[in-house]
Order: sequence, then C-alpha cells, then structure tokens
Amino acid sequence: MELILWRHAEAEDGLRDMERALTAKGHKQADKMAAWLKARLPERTHILVSPAKRTQQTAAALGMNFTTLEVLAPGASAEEVLRASGWPEDSDSVLIIGHQPTLGEVAGLALSQRNASWSIKKGAVWWITSRRHDDGAEALLRAVISPDLL
Repeated sequence: MELILWRHAEAEDGLRDMERALTAKGHKQADKMAAWLKARLPERTHILVSPAKRTQQTAAALGMNFTTLEVLAPGASAEEVLRASGWPEDSDSVLIIGHQPTLGEVAGLALSQRNASWSIKKGAVWWITSRRHDDGAEALLRAVISPDLL
C-alpha cells in the first residue's frame, strides 16, 4: 500500500477554521504540488480529503475525483486517519489531504508501526531537521526522494 500525506497549502488566517481559504500563494503551492503528484500517483489512488475549505481547494488543484471525510477534519486523531486510509492492509494507494499536527502524527505512527528501522532506498535522500521549541524538540522531515521519482 502507498500512503501519501499532503498537508493543505497556505491558508488565510481567520476565526472560522473550517472556512479558511487558500491565499494566492497557497493556490500556487497547491498547483505546483498537484502537477508533481498527478504525474506520479499510482493508477488506483483513492483521494481522501478533510471537509475544511482549504483542503478542498488544495485537492481541487489535482483535477481528480476525491472523497470528503469528516474524520479528516482539523483535530482528527492519527488512529482515525490511519483506519480511514486502510493502512497498512489495503492494496490500493491512498492520498490524504489534511492538517497538521494530525498528518505528522499519522506519519509517526505509520513509520514506527513495526518497531523496526526505516528502510531507505538505494540512492535516496532523507532530509531531516531538528527544531527546538519551549516545549521540547521536534523533528521535521523536509524531504524524502528516491531516484525513481526524479
């Protein structure tokens, strides 16, 4: 199974979280990433999207059919998102368009699920940054790319 996580593009600030729209920069970000993804998504990819306006707009940049799931709304639990995706048993690919911190938690659960080390493909690059905050350290996975995606 392929599990692809896409955080919504830059959105405007606002008090009504579910109604926040993408900024002009966010639309450009979504268009660029959509073009990259569309050329690489496996043929049978299910696209699951949060009902928030900014995620709906991010998904629309793909120009593909998608399913909106309430379980992906802001504040969703990583466990709920993984269940909705079918990870790791489903045979199809799933693209989830959602929010932080949930997507980061989903990645953490998916990658540590087997209590084993991560498998890094030959010739691949993993770029990880450590950031410190008042409440502790945070790892930021900046990029992962393998030669077959170049």
